[in-house]
Amino acid sequence: MSDQPRRPRKPYRRPKKDPVRILAFEALRAVDERDAYANLVLPPLLRKARENGDFEARDAALATELVYGTLRRQGTYDAVVAACVDRPLREVDPPVLDVLSLGAHQLLGTRIPTHAAVSATVELARVVLGDGRAKFVNAVLRKIAQDDLDGWLERVAPPYDQDPEDHLAVVHSHPRWVVSALWDSLGGGRAGIEELLRADNDRPEVTLVARPGRATPAELLDEEAAEPGRWSPYAVRLTEGGEPGAITAVAEGRAGVQDEGSQLVALALANAPVEGRDRMWLDGCAGPGGKAALLGALAAERGALLLASEKQPHRAGLVAKALHGNPGPYQVIAADGTRPPWRPGSFDRVLVDVPCTGLGALRRRPEARWRRRPEDLDGFAPLQRGLLRTALESVRPGGVVGYATCSPHLAETRAVVADLLKQFPDADLIDARPLLPGVPDLGEGPDVQLWPHLHGTDAMYLALIRRTG
Repeated sequence: MSDQPRRPRKPYRRPKKDPVRILAFEALRAVDERDAYANLVLPPLLRKARENGDFEARDAALATELVYGTLRRQGTYDAVVAACVDRPLREVDPPVLDVLSLGAHQLLGTRIPTHAAVSATVELARVVLGDGRAKFVNAVLRKIAQDDLDGWLERVAPPYDQDPEDHLAVVHSHPRWVVSALWDSLGGGRAGIEELLRADNDRPEVTLVARPGRATPAELLDEEAAEPGRWSPYAVRLTEGGEPGAITAVAEGRAGVQDEGSQLVALALANAPVEGRDRMWLDGCAGPGGKAALLGALAAERGALLLASEKQPHRAGLVAKALHGNPGPYQVIAADGTRPPWRPGSFDRVLVDVPCTGLGALRRRPEARWRRRPEDLDGFAPLQRGLLRTALESVRPGGVVGYATCSPHLAETRAVVADLLKQFPDADLIDARPLLPGVPDLGEGPDVQLWPHLHGTDAMYLALIRRTG
């Protein structure tokens, strides 16, 4: 036996609990395990943290950045992590992968110092994964820390000239099929698609709408860091974010949060010329109520009635809440838009903003890009065509239908419209571009596709159709 005295064992140190990173991890797990949306999961988590005294404003900002930044760059970070582990990613436990992604984002996507990013993430791993797996996290993060984002992209992304779509998918963190679909819809060369993919990864501004007759943009512009919208006369942008619910007009329902592209769709339908009477308007897919509230306010100014129809009862409740206090007549019903309870030809104006893949709102719902699959298009196709068919049957001759969707995918936009026009020989497309005054880069028409990188909006699509017979 050796006479050397044993070195005393270091006392066990409990991991430090970091409320910001624990909350970010919980949000990512909810997105992964429950298919939750971050924009629905995060606010109540932040509110609870503030109520418990765990968070200050800057803590909330960091937690939000960690969650959204990690989700936006998930594909890129997966490729980097895959290069640093000795097993396929599918064999790494999802909670471990979430912690690694959070660490990768801090190392490659923020200004957090390297040593702080590694140590804070390892402490998080000790809390939520245990000491054993924390050692694995530490080893992987130290490999990631050996290079910056540009250096890693040179290593893990295939060259553009060998595989353009796969290169863009890794560099800009979109599934390859989404890159292909967006490129087909956008057209053009490399510069345009790269600008679009970069815009999808930008943090979007919060945009408010002043509902006519209930609030004015001037009232909203009194808020800190508020600027006028780019295109909609009712839009106000909160350039530094903030909590919209704390604004009096929003809390009272006289204003709301609504992307400017969504506002433009409602305005274009409201301003499209109709022949004859203009008394009955329909929002055939009204949930959760943003467009319905704006349409209801515009209809009220003309003495028209808005019928807001939504299939899901709980979403119909959200529509009723959004329309509460509308200055003119309106009615909210829960009804299936493909089997409507109203008579054909009842309406002068009809809007159907149909359910879709949501590929036009990836700035706001970054996790949707990883959740959607190409086969989802087949699932939405019958519903989209059924809703547009009902809309065309519901409008009277001389009236106008607006077909809208928050997706630029050609299978959800022009293909749907073209199919239905074949079935309705007495329906014609009308040029929507003059109804978006001042908005540039609207293409050849007559339909309109908005883009995040060109217009600063979600990628909303709009076709306006008039019944002639």
